[in-house]
Amino acid sequence: MADSKTSIPRLSLATLGLARVGTAGFSYDRRRLRPRVVHLGLGAFFRAHGALFTEDVLADQGGDWGVTGASLRRPDQRNRLTPQDCLYTTVENGSNSQKARIVGCLLNVLVGPENPAALLDRLSDGETAIVTLTVTEKGYCHDPASGRLNADHPEIRHDLEHPDAPQSAVGLVTSALARRNAAGLPPFTVATCDNLPSNGVLLAQLVYEFASLRDDALAAWIERTVPFPSSMVDRIVPAEAPGDLSAVERLTGLHDAAPVMHEPFRQWVLEDRFVDGVRPPWERAGVQFVSDVGPFERAKLRMLNGSHSALAYLGSLAGYETIFDAVSDELFARFIKRFWRDEVIPILPAPPGLDLGQYADQLFERYRNPAIRHRLRQIAMDGSQKVPPRLLSTVRDNLKQKRAFKLVALAVAGWMRYISGTDETGAAIDVRDPLAVCLRERIDSAGTDPAAQVRALATVEAVFGKDLPGNEAFMTAVTEAYEALRRAGARQATATWVEAGDPHLSPGARNGG
Repeated sequence: MADSKTSIPRLSLATLGLARVGTAGFSYDRRRLRPRVVHLGLGAFFRAHGALFTEDVLADQGGDWGVTGASLRRPDQRNRLTPQDCLYTTVENGSNSQKARIVGCLLNVLVGPENPAALLDRLSDGETAIVTLTVTEKGYCHDPASGRLNADHPEIRHDLEHPDAPQSAVGLVTSALARRNAAGLPPFTVATCDNLPSNGVLLAQLVYEFASLRDDALAAWIERTVPFPSSMVDRIVPAEAPGDLSAVERLTGLHDAAPVMHEPFRQWVLEDRFVDGVRPPWERAGVQFVSDVGPFERAKLRMLNGSHSALAYLGSLAGYETIFDAVSDELFARFIKRFWRDEVIPILPAPPGLDLGQYADQLFERYRNPAIRHRLRQIAMDGSQKVPPRLLSTVRDNLKQKRAFKLVALAVAGWMRYISGTDETGAAIDVRDPLAVCLRERIDSAGTDPAAQVRALATVEAVFGKDLPGNEAFMTAVTEAYEALRRAGARQATATWVEAGDPHLSPGARNGG
């Protein structure tokens, strides 16, 4: 069947045979698949990462590991995927090549706000063995600085009052586990794939706290029986860009309303903790199962995600649109290399078998892939949730070791400058952040004095905690950087900070440690 807007046939089970030569497909019998994995937060990342590891297992060994996707906000993904039998195309964009692949492991897409009962039924069904999540940092309804559940969050309050129609990921997981417990069924494994420190430990704590607000016995059962393996995931998956649909049509000869573009690199490091050991043999597809994800997670969060955030704020203010654009500027290339070399790697324990210097070189080469247009405004979203684990954790470790953190401070100041809402030309910045109103009020309350604005923002405890606002070294470093950004602009301030070399006095020495 052709799409209504084009004469090119729409991707579906009926049109698979029309795909152009060179398009990879699947040869397993899709009718054998069962909905054994439910994924909450069906965005581009999971479809280009976790789903492909499962797809590779099916291609290699067969089996019945089908996936049900769930959207917790909008029906867009369901509306795009359902007319094409939930098939979609992934395109691997190398520096000089493109490879298209049609994925078949996704069986259905549910929309939580439209029908929470259907999603709860799927989660509660004994056939569901694993629940995975990519709901972004803000989707956990927690305080990023403390890691505790925000019991006053509107979704958490709603879910406590309406346990049969939960809106949040934490509420959904808890209600489904409560149903499994009441029915005498074993729990499912809950594996988060979001960029959060100790993400499995964090989610376990949040679910336990939420369950305790409902029923102490339920909370105790969850704590005793439900595994929450921690993980680290890595693959750059840009948001859909103009021209992507046309590119997929040229490659495959089919119209796909929901393709995903991604880089060649991928990594998934995962604790091997599952209910009764039941899981796909993901190691056959390249998943690294380890006893301690922590070193891998910290390296990725602080080196990849931290540098992404630094480039997002400073690069956006300097007028760039993508990571590739920013690192193509020799100034920002020098900035990010020094950021890693001088302020992140020295305080970061290396994961087993990983040389952090080589890892930095590999990251830089990935950033320089011209086919991956990872937009800075996409990375810049939800900074109040991202800055604590990506940048402030590095600040704290440098303070402990009495080391300088001048470039990380510039990145933090870049975020403060970005969320002020206007760029260096006076044009509006579209600030998308769950704390946007609060942050804007703090800036406005401080008037026009840059130092006062930094002090006002630093009092947002959910971001900076209780320790950093009272730390003279931190406040001095960020205030100096923020004033330079206001006075000279992002490019000139970055040039000054990069060319300055190591500060003559470490911040730890100024603060006595």
